[in-house]
Amino acid sequence: MSSNPLSRVRIVGSGLIGTSIGLALVQLGVSVEMVDVDKQAQALAGDLVNGTKVENPQLVIMAIPTSQLPLIIEGEFHLNPQSTFMDIGSIKNEVQLYVERFPELLPRFVPTHPMAGREIGGAGAARADLFQGRSWIVTPNQGILGESKNLVSEMIRSIGASIIEMPAAQHDAAVARVSHLPQIISSLLATQLIGSTEAALDLAGQGLRDTSRIAGSDEKLWSEIIFSNREEISTLLINLQSDLENLIESLDDPAEIEEFLKKGRQGKSLIPGKHGGKARAYSFLPIVIDDKPGQLAAIFNECAVMNVNVEDFGIEHSPGQLSALITLSLSDEDSIKLSEHLRSIGWNVHPIRKEK
Repeated sequence: MSSNPLSRVRIVGSGLIGTSIGLALVQLGVSVEMVDVDKQAQALAGDLVNGTKVENPQLVIMAIPTSQLPLIIEGEFHLNPQSTFMDIGSIKNEVQLYVERFPELLPRFVPTHPMAGREIGGAGAARADLFQGRSWIVTPNQGILGESKNLVSEMIRSIGASIIEMPAAQHDAAVARVSHLPQIISSLLATQLIGSTEAALDLAGQGLRDTSRIAGSDEKLWSEIIFSNREEISTLLINLQSDLENLIESLDDPAEIEEFLKKGRQGKSLIPGKHGGKARAYSFLPIVIDDKPGQLAAIFNECAVMNVNVEDFGIEHSPGQLSALITLSLSDEDSIKLSEHLRSIGWNVHPIRKEK
């Protein structure tokens, strides 16, 4: 921990991440100043976090795209040369190379990347709980001051995130696989919907919504991220291209198609659970509800009454349909307990399904 508890923070950048950090910190009693070149964004973020002018900030958070760092960081360092600085950019090698050009700044600069976000950008989409339970990567420079590293670590942990420390190059390779490639694939999938008929799109279920969700992300931000990490991403796309070509050539062979899908299942099983470690297998509880206000809220109220934890849920509903199917993902024990309870009070509950 730092010798002085974190109490004064200046956040440069009033987008989703910067404003979410501000919201989380003010709940802890930290004085936060929001700054942005876009004065409307700065005003909105300042109002949301109840921001104030901060003198001599202990920590300056550069919540801006990496491309803007060279335009801003030097001026911020001259304003507050005794502060600790951190960034939140998605690419770390590029940041490392830039900061190394400023020997006075280098010991006080901590490169970081929170593995959290939303497909909706801007201060208006900010959430104080955005980082709860999420990983936050730190790629410290050589020669960094222990006090600066500890201060940044204190901030990250205080708003609910878990720190993972790794070299910058390892970070860029990892996020290319688990973050950047999924964004590209989601965008590719959503692009195929252009030109579809309204009747066809009316058939869309939760699967399409899940896989295309992040295609709604900010194209300016993501074009910069993809360009900056293009070397790592290129290798992954070539592998993906090869797999697609093999699938196309195998479409007349059901056994090859099954093998393709089997590998996908194997890959999915490697994704950790939401709290880290091995992913848990869940039971799925289907419930048919009427298409009217308050039904979903009522179900979750009953979950609270029975003290069961819903890990995930899905909704299937077609236009004109007077009912909808809610599927809750629960532990085996909770699924049985909730199923029996809901049946006893009149809900239309169907048999529990186990994950394959």
